[in-house]
Amino acid sequence: MKFRSRRAQLASLGLAAMLLTVSGVALAQETAAEPSKAAAVDPNKVIATVDGQPVTEADLQQAIQDLDQQFARLPEEQKRAAALSAVIEIRLLADEARAKGFDKSDEYKRRMAFLEQRALHGEVIEKEVAATITDEDVRKRYDTEMANTPPVNEVHARHILVKTKEEAEAVIKQLDGGAKFEDIAKEKSSDPGSGAQGGDLGWFGPGQMVPEFETAAFALEPGSYTKQPVQSQFGWHIILVEDKRAKQPPAFEQVKEQFRSLLLREKYFALVKQLRADGKIEVTDPDLKKGVDAIEQSEK
Repeated sequence: MKFRSRRAQLASLGLAAMLLTVSGVALAQETAAEPSKAAAVDPNKVIATVDGQPVTEADLQQAIQDLDQQFARLPEEQKRAAALSAVIEIRLLADEARAKGFDKSDEYKRRMAFLEQRALHGEVIEKEVAATITDEDVRKRYDTEMANTPPVNEVHARHILVKTKEEAEAVIKQLDGGAKFEDIAKEKSSDPGSGAQGGDLGWFGPGQMVPEFETAAFALEPGSYTKQPVQSQFGWHIILVEDKRAKQPPAFEQVKEQFRSLLLREKYFALVKQLRADGKIEVTDPDLKKGVDAIEQSEK
């Protein structure tokens, strides 16, 4: 609803170019998705040749894995064809680059060294971080977080929104006289979303409404309405609380991957912290050192 808190409110270069962008993926992208699970096939099966050099099923699966985000919406057979097309393009252009000596430049060697480091970085994350997090670890963390989370109440409320205090006071008089809240809301509320539903806002918890509205709603007992108009930036409200309840925590199946990511992040940064402490690191640029130190502090 409009009165809710504001807090609550180089593809043109072809497939090969897209594949090259994989070298810059972030940590979350390196660990978020598993390789596509194709039907059991021989990874050494040759599915194509490029200038006499074989392209195997394993090569194709690697391309599909690296291009997962670009091809996620494609049917499996289209995905395989697109990935093979990318492999062919890459091999042809790579051969062209070698023929012209591009692989001998210092810039290329620096890039390849960095890409190797990135790949090894990913191997450590996969084998020494992600692989150590079990389903039992995730469930235990969920149970702990749920047990340590203070209970939160929700209210089911209706409201009537009008422009002036006088209009709001007149509505309260009608309610005091026995008029039905839903009928007045449909007739007079200027909130088109809830007005047509008899003022019904459904269930909401702390922080989902503007402060004035929230304070008044949570102060009411079920079945009662505000005896004084409540002003907010949207106008004047008359609020009726239908019911209250303790908010139910999210089911484990709904949030388990979030908790897995949380554990992954914690284990990753714990490992990095240990390696930083054991390693010999010196940042000689004062400004860069300040920035790096700030980043390290934010990761704790």
